[in-house]
Amino acid sequence: MRSPQPHALRNGGDNRSPSHHPRFHSTVAEHKLRRFNSLILVFRLTSFSFSLASSVFMLTNTRGSDSPRWYHYDTFRFVLAANAIVAFYSMFEMGASVWEISRGATLFPEVLQVWFDFGHDQVFAYLLLSTSAAGTSMARTLRGTDTCIANNAFCIQSDIAIALGYAAFLFLGFTSLLTGFRVVCFIINGSRFHL
Repeated sequence: MRSPQPHALRNGGDNRSPSHHPRFHSTVAEHKLRRFNSLILVFRLTSFSFSLASSVFMLTNTRGSDSPRWYHYDTFRFVLAANAIVAFYSMFEMGASVWEISRGATLFPEVLQVWFDFGHDQVFAYLLLSTSAAGTSMARTLRGTDTCIANNAFCIQSDIAIALGYAAFLFLGFTSLLTGFRVVCFIINGSRFHL
């Protein structure tokens, strides 16, 4: 490293370092951050897959003209809508995760991105849990009526859609834990990942 030239100091030059130092990131820390973000991406992809599959299973749950349809039941409409919303949200967040992994920066300003991810993961995880629980209650009620005796395929496909919603909740819950870790790291260190 070269020392400042003596004539620069005599002529009013400044030998102090700048007041804002860029944060040092080692390659090991960058690799850990990329691996952590990749894990979040995998959980988001899995949650997207399960919620999309649940929506498709519920949407295609129609048999014949005399069989019951999913839109005849408010609870099953709720299951379809919630899983479709979570699939859309997960798709957006997958794009944001890919952006963060490829560019090394968040889509929004870091403080906003950290709280946005954690808050929405929490809200949508609880939404999935409540819709799946309501769907389970309705499916159990239908099992006790003639609906499932006359058309068992409708009830089985409804059960599959609800189970896929529970799986989407599980992986969105895992994602919520990881984004919660990022919030805590941001509060403690001022960065979304403890380096």
